[in-house]
Amino acid sequence: MSEASTNSLVVLRGAPAQPAAHVARNAGVAFDAAWLDALRVNQSAVERRTATLGTRRAVKKDAQAAWLLKAITCIDLTTLNGDDTEGRVRRLCTKARHPVRADLLAALGFAPEAITTGAVCVYHRFVAAAVDALAGSGIPVAAVSTGFPAGLNPHALKLKEIEASVKDGAEEIDIVVTREYVLTGNWRALYDEVREFRAACGDAHLKAILATGDIRVLSNIARASMVCMMAGADFIKTSTGKEGTNATLDVSLVMVRMIREYRERTGALVGFKPAGGVSNAKTALAYQILMKEELGRPWLEPELFRFGASSLLADIERQLEHHVSGRYSAFHRHPVA
Repeated sequence: MSEASTNSLVVLRGAPAQPAAHVARNAGVAFDAAWLDALRVNQSAVERRTATLGTRRAVKKDAQAAWLLKAITCIDLTTLNGDDTEGRVRRLCTKARHPVRADLLAALGFAPEAITTGAVCVYHRFVAAAVDALAGSGIPVAAVSTGFPAGLNPHALKLKEIEASVKDGAEEIDIVVTREYVLTGNWRALYDEVREFRAACGDAHLKAILATGDIRVLSNIARASMVCMMAGADFIKTSTGKEGTNATLDVSLVMVRMIREYRERTGALVGFKPAGGVSNAKTALAYQILMKEELGRPWLEPELFRFGASSLLADIERQLEHHVSGRYSAFHRHPVA
């Protein structure tokens, strides 16, 4: 039996695993360009490593259902469309409270309220409505900010947008970095920008979106990851979901290795969020295995790991129904919102 299948993340016939202990926020450190000079990425080695994630571990049957239930608790259930409405956002929040059909949870040995998503992610316009819809659930609202997705608004407006979302009740702020700073190697400007975003967040957690599909070069992705953590980011996130290429395992491996190096240097624990392109249960399992093997068990909890996703939840629910009934159902039987 494989290691993955003997280390289930939740107990199917009992209560879900307890969340990890409270994770202290990343206070950041002073900017140090020497940290960046030593960073190198061997692309062929990255590709060899990620190619094994789906082949070296087999997660089947009860163990697979357990891992997928854990994945649900790490989803930032997201709607970021131009035609969003308050009604759609409130339906999404209802799904976040009850992401899996009650009959499936009962068959797996869970009460209806035992599983919720990690957060709900919306534009600032809908933060107050989402906070109201999630009242009493313990599910935080995350707001995309700083001129999402391009990140080209004036800096002063970016700060005001963060402050407005926090005032409306957002507990997490997903900011977009200025890609120009990364593409031109202006690391000090990137540090100063993220540091100011961190200050504007107050008590809200900062998730820094690198837009890796625009940066492309793995060594620059590594450096940008390190700079954002130095500046105090609580999470680093791959993508907006709006780039031509979003989350990939290659990019994610580079970013989580930077999280590991930052922890070794500072002792601080920083979270990771792949976003965009994580749309099925098989891919979610590969990311969970990546986190377990590269960073350890604490990075399988929502305090340190999130998926930015919408359609992922429907496929996970389908897989759980197959586990319970032996039959696959149509996607329309598992609406997200």
